[in-house]
Amino acid sequence: MSILQKISEEIVPLSRKQNIVLLIIITCVFQFVLFYTPALADEAVNQAKAQSDSEEVLRNDSIIRESTIDQEAAKMTKPLVTDSTPELATSTPAIGTSTPESIKNQGTASSTPTAKVIRTSTHVITAYNSEVAQTDDDPCTTANGFNVCVHGKEDTIAANFLKFGTKVKIPELFGDRVFIVRDRMNKRHAERVDVWMKDRHDAIHFGVKVARIQVVE
Repeated sequence: MSILQKISEEIVPLSRKQNIVLLIIITCVFQFVLFYTPALADEAVNQAKAQSDSEEVLRNDSIIRESTIDQEAAKMTKPLVTDSTPELATSTPAIGTSTPESIKNQGTASSTPTAKVIRTSTHVITAYNSEVAQTDDDPCTTANGFNVCVHGKEDTIAANFLKFGTKVKIPELFGDRVFIVRDRMNKRHAERVDVWMKDRHDAIHFGVKVARIQVVE
């Protein structure tokens, strides 16, 4: 207060009434600044804390989503071997699964309804054709010497984890049709099943699927 009086007396020579008014104005200004400054500081701190908490929640949510996607992808690609009992009923293709007409027409002719199921497992299923770019210099001849072009029936599969001559069903995609293991795939596809098809368009349309296979007698 003595500072304010000194300012009013030495720097700004005013009358007594003007000095009183000036002191009141200066006092009000200081009180306003000193009163609101802590409140504004607290508000800024609270906003910064809320923003930090929000960013932490978003980071945690992103980590959880990425972990869930990785787990689902692992489930789709990892073979799942399960015990099974003989299945005699005819299975139908899964809803939304597209099957080429050539596959549908040959499904009944190759079926064996009384075949006994030995074991089942889940694998990635793809399709291929007799083309040099997809096989080797002799695309019609399989790894065990079988000529699929002369045979002409789409009942041959390539699989590295099954012996030649093993009979297999893929009921979710092909119903009761029986396939025979006659070919091999690249070594990096240790658990994949590749279905031979005559038409290149059918193989491209088939794409990549995950389905359960049945090894039968």
